[in-house]
Amino acid sequence: MQGHCLRYNQNKMKYPVITAPFLKVDGMALFPFILVKRQNMKQDQILIRHETIHLRQAAELLVIPFYFLYLVNYIINRFKYNNHHQAYMHIVFEREAYAQEKNAIYLQTRKLYAWLEYLK
Repeated sequence: MQGHCLRYNQNKMKYPVITAPFLKVDGMALFPFILVKRQNMKQDQILIRHETIHLRQAAELLVIPFYFLYLVNYIINRFKYNNHHQAYMHIVFEREAYAQEKNAIYLQTRKLYAWLEYLK
């Protein structure tokens, strides 16, 4: 598909997928958008599913609380692990997204507040 914006439809929810070459990461969920570093990443179903999981998490927490909890969880983990990568990988929202990003039917079967299952 040509153009800068592709809409990803999963369970009737459409999320615009936008190429953002300035990103330092491959993808990012910035409600209600999915940002990807390169145009070809719009076709990466695992990346898109991972970011869509984040958009679902954000929606169920009414967006702003999601980003607040995400940041607080990262800060706590940063102190706990004293390492950026470990802190990031232990964010509860990332734990769900990474655990389910390869599951093609997860977004159809995902329960509300499923991320709570990934709390330690």
